[in-house]
Amino acid sequence: MDTEGLKTSVIGEIDARRQQLSELSLKIHSNPELGLEEVKAVAWLTQYLEENGFSIERGICQLPTAFRGSYGVGKPAIAILAEYDALPDLGHACGHNIIATCAVGAGVASKLAIDHFGGSIMVIGTPAEELYGGKVTMIDRGAFNDVDVAMMVHPGTLDVATTQALVCQTLEVEFFGQAAHAAAQPEAGINALEAMLQSFTAINSLRQHIKTKARIHGIITDGGKAHNVVPAHSAGIFSVRAEDDTYLDELKQKVINCFIGAATASGARLQYKWGAIRCAPLHSNLTLAQLFSQNMQSLGRQMPLSDPGQTFGSTDMGNVSQVVPSIHPFVAIAPVGVAHHSTQFALAAASEAGTQGLLDAAKALAMTVVDLVANPAIASKVKEEFEQTK
Repeated sequence: MDTEGLKTSVIGEIDARRQQLSELSLKIHSNPELGLEEVKAVAWLTQYLEENGFSIERGICQLPTAFRGSYGVGKPAIAILAEYDALPDLGHACGHNIIATCAVGAGVASKLAIDHFGGSIMVIGTPAEELYGGKVTMIDRGAFNDVDVAMMVHPGTLDVATTQALVCQTLEVEFFGQAAHAAAQPEAGINALEAMLQSFTAINSLRQHIKTKARIHGIITDGGKAHNVVPAHSAGIFSVRAEDDTYLDELKQKVINCFIGAATASGARLQYKWGAIRCAPLHSNLTLAQLFSQNMQSLGRQMPLSDPGQTFGSTDMGNVSQVVPSIHPFVAIAPVGVAHHSTQFALAAASEAGTQGLLDAAKALAMTVVDLVANPAIASKVKEEFEQTK
């Protein structure tokens, strides 16, 4: 069978599984689980892979909701990554139910290419992308040591083959003051909440003088317990983002200075801790991205390599892209203007457009697997580009 014939077979395989994949996606969507708690999603995904001939390793990298499903042996070893954690209160407002189901659908369809040309296909379950950057831990613990290519597709409002992701690190902050009666003896108190509020004001002022794509945002997680008591404790968690590591390090010190100033002004004691995990910038492999884009276009979706109007977030897929040739394209499931991490996007992730995006992305991923295993020269070009741009 030639490459085009095999791609036709891959498309037919996914079309034949449309109902199964739609039901799996909606089941995960209806049962949202936070990072490192994705027990149901992992059970359903691994069961689907196991029933379709994959060998399953559960709890890899000492993470109970991480897994690896494998089929075939040898090179190239191609990994399709699944994310399946949800957001607090919003559920699957980032569409990870689509990412996960797309990954297993593409993995199963890719068996046709592996059987014909050799190599191996893996579906790697990567938990806790949203709040903990689970892939960073998995990299450190060797999950990608034997992987030649890593791919995943994220739902969005645009069809685009590459995207930019910002470097990101979290910051946990606490202020410690002195409790006192807020009316009878306010002069005896040191207001830890006021220190936190002053910090927000200072950060708002700082935003006028930072680079265009840098971001600073946070929430107060403790602001006191009673309105008639001067708060003795306040706490917050923040994200600081930049285009590159050098500017992030510079920006981090400026952010900390905001909190130091508030501590000095209020008299509260400051305690802070930077997160151990830093999301790296995303380096899209253009050879891979072009293959994926061409395959998507053959399915009727116009997919440019990039879109200068696209907004930026951060992802632990950026860290994967530093160690393995990778792509992280977006497939449109909602109109432009619908915000990620919103109720509207959560609805889109369970819509017919969401299912169609899932199916198209799964087809294009599996078709890209065909390209890689059928043509060793293409796989070599992917590796060469990666080595040259490291």
